[in-house]
Amino acid sequence: MKNDSNSSGTGEFRSGFIALIGPPNAGKSTLLNRLLGKKVAIVTPRPQTTRNRITGIFHGEGFQIVFVDTPGIHRTRTALHKSMVSSAREILGEVDLAAVIVERGRPDTPEVKMILSQLRQTKKPAILVINKIDQASPETLLPVIESFGREGLFEAIVPISALKGDGIDRLMEEFTSRLGPGPPFFPEDMDTDQPENFLVAEIIREQVFLEVRQELPYSTAVTVDVIEERGEGRPIYIHARIHVETPSQKKILIGRGGRMVKEIGKKARPGIERVLAGPVYLDLEVRVEKNWSRDSRALRRLGY
Repeated sequence: MKNDSNSSGTGEFRSGFIALIGPPNAGKSTLLNRLLGKKVAIVTPRPQTTRNRITGIFHGEGFQIVFVDTPGIHRTRTALHKSMVSSAREILGEVDLAAVIVERGRPDTPEVKMILSQLRQTKKPAILVINKIDQASPETLLPVIESFGREGLFEAIVPISALKGDGIDRLMEEFTSRLGPGPPFFPEDMDTDQPENFLVAEIIREQVFLEVRQELPYSTAVTVDVIEERGEGRPIYIHARIHVETPSQKKILIGRGGRMVKEIGKKARPGIERVLAGPVYLDLEVRVEKNWSRDSRALRRLGY
């Protein structure tokens, strides 16, 4: 989607940072991709997929919005979860506006209450985005809007379907109307500030979530050691490691005869080739990093 309006009418360039905050699986990454009109954040049907802040940059005529997709705010159990939630809370203090995304069918969860409490403490300007309205009848939406309206925390409440695009134009109008005068923070050809190795690692991790069942994906991390051009006409060589916590997890992830890890590589390759704009040779290694999600030093080593 491209919005070419300049609602201030002054001709003065406007910009701002907007955080997408919400509980796990509320649709923050799907919304970010929808707002930008391209994929910069991985999306899976499983909660807690996003672990790092993901920045998406929207370029309009006379304005720029820097969206920051955050890990889902939830009750913490491990060092990894604490790092994820801490990151989301820190971002709330850094941005100009918070867009709080909640699921249409789950408006009153403990995670939502945690977010409302954070808003009261920071007094950050906020818009409520009620997502997944396509999954319920319209008449059940009004009580949810009224309930959140009574909180007195939101400047606007916008029902949307990030998946289908319903309500996105109105949401963008709410965002652009609140931008203040400011410079463009990024050049027009940038859609995200994430480096290539991070984007490649995320695409691989997305396929781990989609291909591997049960709880194993939550015990995996991906790092990229090498992205190397090896001459004209040859594919870009990539060496990446999928880190797991136990030898039994490694066995599952590799699969019989290496079938599972080969399938992950096969499914990840097209997305990586779009990011790098060329053919790639993806060399995947599965490595045991014992209890990495509970070890703060390992978390730092793996980029969390």
